[in-house]
Amino acid sequence: MVETPHEITEEVSQNILKGITIPPQPQLVVDIQMEMASPNTSLNRVAAIITKDMGLSGSILKVVNSPFFGLRNKITSIQQALSLLGIKNVVNIVNSLSLRSALSHHSIIEMTKVWDSSMDIAIAASIISKQLKIASADEAYSLGLFHNCGIPLLMAKFPNYLAVLKQGYAEPEHFITDIENEHLGCNHAVIGYYVARAWKLPDHMCTVIADHHKSEAIFTEKLPCITPAKNLLAILKLAEHCCHTYQSFSHAKIDYEFERQKHDLFLYLGLSEYDFQDLIGEVAEIGHAS
Repeated sequence: MVETPHEITEEVSQNILKGITIPPQPQLVVDIQMEMASPNTSLNRVAAIITKDMGLSGSILKVVNSPFFGLRNKITSIQQALSLLGIKNVVNIVNSLSLRSALSHHSIIEMTKVWDSSMDIAIAASIISKQLKIASADEAYSLGLFHNCGIPLLMAKFPNYLAVLKQGYAEPEHFITDIENEHLGCNHAVIGYYVARAWKLPDHMCTVIADHHKSEAIFTEKLPCITPAKNLLAILKLAEHCCHTYQSFSHAKIDYEFERQKHDLFLYLGLSEYDFQDLIGEVAEIGHAS
């Protein structure tokens, strides 16, 4: 079994990653983060950094003007987008577009499905975090976006990867990542952890990405997990179920992972089944426009 992040040494790391290249954080994203870390962050300077890449700027404006944001007037500049939506919202869009560009393999058609699923989950996680008020909506969005970022890298390395993933989601008893480890010697959660680290996500978010298919053990308290990470993990599991992730990657009629942990997850969040159905309705209503 692949070790947890806390047990990963340099030697183990090299063994897990053999043949897999983790894409570095793009310089533009690094520059934006450095500007945001400055005590005198300037919208003008952030806008100037983004507009250096005209292709990215155009893609950002396309997303900003989509029905999801529901803006009355068309946004025509990055400066406008930053002023109306705020730096964090625009940076989330930059991350999503940059991550997709860095990890996409254009010869693999199925990657579109992976990115569509990640975007849906990111939006759903953001909505759920606002409803439950237990975590930052920005962090929930980023987690939804990054949590499966190991999948495209494994798709590019292993021709049979999607078949293995499908088997994992159709497994009624075992962790999805256990099936991957058995067949491939690694799994998308741990690979995603390395991507998240390389892209400088906060430590607790990197840990959630590594452990997001160990959630059943976490909510039964068989595995330790700090509260900020556990809250984000809970939001992610609800978002995945709302977005029917198990059907995206498998023909399974049941979300086995969710069903195994639902009781403990609801207990942790203080949710009833009725509350959850209301939450699904909120996600469907708000997220549908995206």
